Amino acid sequence: MPDFVYADHAATAPLSKAALKAMMPFLTEEYGNASSAYAAGRRARRAVDRAREKIAHAFGAHPDEIYFTSCGTESDNWVMRSPELCSEKKEKIISSSVEHHAILNTLEARKHAGLSSELLGADGNCRINVSRLKAALGSSTALVSIMAANNEVGTVMPIAELAEAAHKAGALFHTDAVQAAGHIPIDVEKAKVDLMSFSAHKFGGPKGIGGLYIRRGVPAGRWLYGGGQERGLRGGTENTAGIVGMAVALEESCENMEKDTRRISALRDELISGVQKIPGTHLTGDPENRLPGNASFIFEGAEGEALVLLLDQAGICVSAGSACSAGALEPSHVLLAMGIPPEMARGSLRITLGAENTEDDIRKILEVLPDAVARSREAAGK
Repeated sequence: MPDFVYADHAATAPLSKAALKAMMPFLTEEYGNASSAYAAGRRARRAVDRAREKIAHAFGAHPDEIYFTSCGTESDNWVMRSPELCSEKKEKIISSSVEHHAILNTLEARKHAGLSSELLGADGNCRINVSRLKAALGSSTALVSIMAANNEVGTVMPIAELAEAAHKAGALFHTDAVQAAGHIPIDVEKAKVDLMSFSAHKFGGPKGIGGLYIRRGVPAGRWLYGGGQERGLRGGTENTAGIVGMAVALEESCENMEKDTRRISALRDELISGVQKIPGTHLTGDPENRLPGNASFIFEGAEGEALVLLLDQAGICVSAGSACSAGALEPSHVLLAMGIPPEMARGSLRITLGAENTEDDIRKILEVLPDAVARSREAAGK
């Protein structure tokens, strides 16, 4: 057991023991290339095919709608940079100002190439309003991309309603479900999404493997040129061990979801209640519609990065926001988009819990955090 409290599951989750066990043969004696014709290759191919079936089942999809990538960022790039999803008359992409940088930075690159996009603002709870999307939709809109759940403040978005609005306007709908997959129920048929990104290491799978759901008939186009892997759309030797581990971790997460959600949500609520006793504390994100393990705060007069270091000294792992922008001097773009002033946004802290967290972990965080906040405020002269 680790001698520290790990409370940064939104950055990455611990590797599932079941996933590691399933991966080991393909990291050792079963090292055949899944594209090879001999017996070792055929065994690897069967493992990849079984994994694709498991993942499809978890999301209510067909196996031939699941494509393997290296991570959620690659999956997002595939969608945002696909010319086949657009046309001369329909080339606009609508997204939101609280998306992951994998979306935002790719849209910025499209903008420099002369292609149009629009970012919807979020409300104070980080929710994307359906009526705001309807007002932005037009005949030139090719694609709408809204995340299923926010990676910083944990707000769960009304994906089904947003997708319905997009479809009524003749646009496709993509969701970045990297934070949501394996933590809340996702059925691509019920939600009517056309494309969906996901990443293994957020739900107990290994790093370096992700996926993209592409609904049958959606022209996502070829992403990586090379061999004929992934039905000719994404070349490159399959990461058999990673694919197998991702499937097992997702299956395990879905099987335990109801039980884990009850327990983790109770720990989260206990944590939120305790942290809010610290003067000058504000919960960020939707207080009701949020991921089970997400507790995110702003501490007036404190510095988020300083809090992360002080808690680390006490053996507690948390973050000041997205792990992908750790060390950034600018306040979170998500908090700014929610209307939080920059000077307050710098005092942000994200605590994200997982299945292995305990009551003792919550007690330790609540013991250490008040003093860390006081020390950070004192150092900032506030």
